[in-house]
Amino acid sequence: MTKKQRYEGVIRYFLEHNPNAQTELIYHTPFELLVAVILSAQCTDKRVNMVAPDLLRAFPTPTKMSETTEEEIYEYIKSVSYPNNKARHLLAASQRIVNEYGGEVPSDYDAMLSLPGVGRKTANVMVSVLWNEPRMAVDTHVFRVSNRIGLTNNSKTPYETEMELTRNIPEEYIPQAHHWLILHGRYVCIARNPKCKDCGITEFCKYYASKMKDSDGK
Repeated sequence: MTKKQRYEGVIRYFLEHNPNAQTELIYHTPFELLVAVILSAQCTDKRVNMVAPDLLRAFPTPTKMSETTEEEIYEYIKSVSYPNNKARHLLAASQRIVNEYGGEVPSDYDAMLSLPGVGRKTANVMVSVLWNEPRMAVDTHVFRVSNRIGLTNNSKTPYETEMELTRNIPEEYIPQAHHWLILHGRYVCIARNPKCKDCGITEFCKYYASKMKDSDGK
């Protein structure tokens, strides 16, 4: 199977079975999504969705959050991973949004990257989810699934994965593909003991082909 055929098969499957894939983070405004994505680093969306509402009720806008302290933010988010760092980033990002962008989360990619706590993955999530830009955010699920299926050639870094996926997925599908791969990795192609029996793309999966070959003793 060629790489082109693998990509075409995977995309065709997800277009049919999950055409409206979306983030599982709950948000209503760009700022709420930014807060949720910053909190989600090395933390489950389920936990973020439990923590973020109380935080955002207290500080619903960048202006409100910019006027508080790291210590106050920490009290709301202490059950997530790395709460000290995230409290510092949320406060600093809010202050920069207020001071440099008039209190509105910037839609420009480079401006997004300038915010404290916002790296390439977070910026890609923001612009793809909010403005449907063809940016591929690579988290642990996307990285693992892409290598396992064979969409990437054993890429060593998230950046390598991002570049290869972006080259091979048609631009109009890139925002969706991010969610396809995350959800597939979260619920089917899990890190340990992937649920191949429940998987609809085994026909196109390099890992599954290798697994079947080994089981046949060839």
